[in-house]
Amino acid sequence: MAKTSPVEFVKQVQAETRKIAWPTRRETIMTGVMVMIMTTLLGCFFLGIDSLFDLIVNALLRLAQ
Repeated sequence: MAKTSPVEFVKQVQAETRKIAWPTRRETIMTGVMVMIMTTLLGCFFLGIDSLFDLIVNALLRLAQ
């Protein structure tokens, strides 16, 4: 593997950075909103599943007494 100088490395990094297709402000905001919505929905879903399992386990433990 050929070694590159630090200056050449920085030039290569800058060249690669110019190739990046950065999202627009609107795309970034929409993605953030969708992440918040999905996080909230999944949080509610897992809260419901956890509550259901809690009820089942407590019912089974009451039967065992």
